[in-house]
This record gives sequence, C-alpha cells and structure tokens, in this order.
Amino acid sequence: MAAWRYPQADTTSSLKFDFYKRIAQSAERGKFDMLFLGDSLYTETENLYKHHTTARLEPLTILASLLAVTDYIGLGATVSTSFNEPYNVARKLATLDHLSNGRAAWNVVTSSNDKEAQNYNRQKHYQHDFRYERAAEFLDVVKRLWNSWEEDALIMDKESGVYADLDKLHPINHTGVHFTVKGPLNIPRSMQGHPVVMQAGLSHRARQFAVREAEVLFTIASSIEKSKQDYAEIKGQLSLFGRAPKDLKIMPGLLAIVGKTQKEAEDKERELQQLVIPEFAVRLLSNQLNVDLSGYPLDGPLPALSDVAHFNGEKGRYEHFLALAQKENLTIRQLSLRLTRGHGHLTMTGTPSVIAEQMAEWFASEACDGFNVMFPYLPGALDDFVHEVIPILQERGIYRTEYTGTTLRSHLND
Repeated sequence: MAAWRYPQADTTSSLKFDFYKRIAQSAERGKFDMLFLGDSLYTETENLYKHHTTARLEPLTILASLLAVTDYIGLGATVSTSFNEPYNVARKLATLDHLSNGRAAWNVVTSSNDKEAQNYNRQKHYQHDFRYERAAEFLDVVKRLWNSWEEDALIMDKESGVYADLDKLHPINHTGVHFTVKGPLNIPRSMQGHPVVMQAGLSHRARQFAVREAEVLFTIASSIEKSKQDYAEIKGQLSLFGRAPKDLKIMPGLLAIVGKTQKEAEDKERELQQLVIPEFAVRLLSNQLNVDLSGYPLDGPLPALSDVAHFNGEKGRYEHFLALAQKENLTIRQLSLRLTRGHGHLTMTGTPSVIAEQMAEWFASEACDGFNVMFPYLPGALDDFVHEVIPILQERGIYRTEYTGTTLRSHLND
C-alpha cells in the first residue's frame, strides 16, 4: 500500500499512457493470460489517506488504449453492477471485445461501501443480498444483449443490398425487478462470442454467483490446505448448473516479491512494509472491518466485532481477516500490515526458483488453476517476474512458451 514510496517504483508516470503500455507489453512478453485492472468509484479525503495513492484512472479507457500496442494478451476490468445500466455495460464491453479481436473480460462486482453509493445519488449502499439479486439480473440482461445477434446475422451482401438478416436479431424484451430493457444490442457478436465473465469474492452469495455464471473466480487464499478445500468444494458445485470443472478457473491473488537471494527478497519485503505509516494501516483496517480501531492498543488484539451476518461490506474479506487474526493470534498492528501487504492476499517471497516451486505446488495439488499475480511495485517487479520466474515455470512444462490461440477464452482453456 506504500509501494509508491519505494525508490524503484515509477510513481510519476502512473497517470500516463506509456506506463500502462510498458506494463501490458511486459506481461504479453511473459505470455500472461490477461492484464486485469481493478477499480473503485470513490476517493478518500480523510487526513490519513494523504499517505496513500488516491488517483485512479477509468479502466475501460486504459484497456481501449492498449489495444493498439498489444496483440494477444487479454484485457479485463472491474465494472460495477450497482452503479451502471446493463445496456451501457454490454455495449462498452462488446466494443472492447470487437476491437481487441476477442480479448475482453469483465469482472462483475456489486461494489461494497457507502462512499461509492454517495457518488451515485445514495447515502447508503444497497444491502448485501439485494445487490447480488440486482447483479444476477444485471448479468442476465447483459448476456442476453450480447446474444441478441445470432452468429450469422450479418449478411453484408453488396449486390442485394442486404446488410443484416433481421430474423436473426432478437429484442430481449426484458422486464424484471430491477431493469426494463427492450434490446437488441446495436453491436453483433464478437470473435469469442462475448467477453469473458469474471467474479471476485468469498462470501456465500459471491461463490453462488460465480458457480452459476463466471468463467474466472478471483479468491483470497490463507493457506494451501484451505485453498484445496475451497477448490474441491467450488468445483463440485458446478455440476448443479450443468457445468464442468474446467468451465470455472479459480485464481487466488498472489503478491510475488522476487530477489536474487532469499535474503534480498526478504529485505525488499521488509523495506516495503517499513514504508507503511502505522496510523494509515490502522485506518485502512478500520475501514475494512467497519469499526474505529484508533482507540485500541496497536499491539493488542482486535476488539469483539459483529457477526458477519450484520456486516454490509465485503463479507468474504471480513471473514478472512477475522479468521486470520484468530488463527495466528495477530495484534491490530500485525493484522493491519497484512492488509497493506497485498490487501491480505497470499504472499510468496524468495528467489525465482523458490517462488516457481511454490506456485507449481499449488497448481499440482489442485489448490488453484492459476494465479491473479500482483506485484509490490511497477513496472520493475513485473519485469523481474517475467524474466526470472516465468522461464522456470516454462522449463517445468506447466506454463506456455507461446500463445496458441488469439482470444482470451482460448488462453484460459490452453
């Protein structure tokens, strides 16, 4: 969370196109499935947040700009169902999918806090179950819009003057609880049919949503044992919806800190953590748990907190941090630093061979299908991973050496 202060972080360029161009091209050289951009719809103005990066460019605009400088890598972004309309989202993502020749992906989120709602004509965010009900209808409408053109609807016969077969364009005539949309979309089906659908979340509702609808599920992992258990449980539920295990790729977040030696990697992690201002870390944890921790001893335990059933934020992440604090007997200081280190995600710190070995173990033991890899600073840490870790994974035969397809969906199924 304080990596912008790290000497090798390119902080001054993060609002410029060339910064994203370098990242995308480096990831494509590394044969990544996709470049994924998260998003949020608010900025903190509280005093403690002066220590954290608050600028955040709109992700679909960034991805559209990267189409011209990449050829294969998928391009995915978070777009909220709580503060958008289905037709707009369907149209923007279908456009990105066409212009990229089938490389677009959508991370379907419901958003999670009141501060986002306050930028969209609401004082409070929708209740957790309500926003997932809205999201389910939202996604259903978007998918129906994407499919409102049959594959061979476009005729484009110059001689007869027939551009499209109107019998193969279908209004969706949707009237639901949350949306009324006539359709059809004004964009035909793309090369990969429609953008890849992704989901991020650990709550029961989020998992239900992913098992039913998603092609990629981003998770937060606490241990390989727990992840193996979650993996088997989630994969086992897919058949209830007529889906096969291969239809959903499970990818835990992974913060990779690479060093030439183990000591160098650990020193790098320590330096990055020392850049975090403790008061900021505690404020961040307070926001995550929706309780003011500033009056409690930094080196004491968490106070008694409400049951997850009464929490209206990110329920899965809330449960994750409470379980982590209890399992490892963490103080407020220790837990807040876990949050600032990769937002609580799995961290692998070591030499390229150590990190590659750990990744291979997770993959081979069916704890995941891959990873949502994060880097402590950019662009240098990504370059290190591409040049030093990926060749070892390739030598092991568990990572591609070349793209064998052109669409994101083909990458995921490779």
